[in-house]
Amino acid sequence: MVSPTMSHTPRDSNPDESLAPTANPPPSVSLGDVDAWVASAKAGQMSWSELAERLLQLEHAPQAADCPDPDRVRRCGFGEVIYGSGKSASTIEQIANQLLENNQSEVLTTRVDESLFEQLKGRFPASRYCQLGKTLRVSREPIAEVRPLPCPAPLGRIGIVTAGSTDSHVGHEALETLRWMGIDPLFVRDVGVAGPYRILPHLQRLRACAALVVVAGMEGALASVVGGLVPCPIIAVPTSVGYGANLQGVTTLLSMLSSCAAGVTVVNIDAGFKGGYIAGLIAHQVATQRAAES
Repeated sequence: MVSPTMSHTPRDSNPDESLAPTANPPPSVSLGDVDAWVASAKAGQMSWSELAERLLQLEHAPQAADCPDPDRVRRCGFGEVIYGSGKSASTIEQIANQLLENNQSEVLTTRVDESLFEQLKGRFPASRYCQLGKTLRVSREPIAEVRPLPCPAPLGRIGIVTAGSTDSHVGHEALETLRWMGIDPLFVRDVGVAGPYRILPHLQRLRACAALVVVAGMEGALASVVGGLVPCPIIAVPTSVGYGANLQGVTTLLSMLSSCAAGVTVVNIDAGFKGGYIAGLIAHQVATQRAAES
């Protein structure tokens, strides 16, 4: 269940991809100081490494508490994601607002339970909460179900496949992560290996995907089954669903790591965010390659 809560405050905003470092140095350092450092490096009076350290210090000034990473968009393509578990509502609010102030147009927070969401609700102009996936997306502009992001060419198709209904919370964490990345994935539910024929009606669409996130608990066999049927990478997400010998997902993890299907790679237990994020990167790289080849 996704609960969007939105209010609109007019504001000039840029998509994350246009994020650029602040043009001017902090007040304690003048542009003349920077020019002098560069001149010293050119004259051999300062090493280029020391110059680089000084310049980086300007961009990452010491802070009293939390230090968000506003440069992550430039380096990695997407902004910082907040891991909500163990953080107070005030801490999440502070970090998210710092990221929004640095032109990250929308901030995703994972592992936000209902009680934490109740504390955060109303603190941002717009928010979208997924109760099942425990994800919260916040912005200063209205939030679409699938975030509109500029893209140079059509994105690679992504699919999510879950084994059972009890794996849905991990599947929805992957789903909301992909939507935050501007991707509307195919979502195939409840096709675990206890009834393997259930996946057959979906095979044609799954085979058209650039990558699949396969979520399963118990012995985790679904990842191998799907991996033996499709020509794309499988990002297997083991879940902690299962009886005692499942060892809270460790058995599933080891089973997936031991898969005979060559296209299967594995992320951490219950890490729907990680599986979705990697698939999203693949989708965007497909678009980049398509643009370069056109």
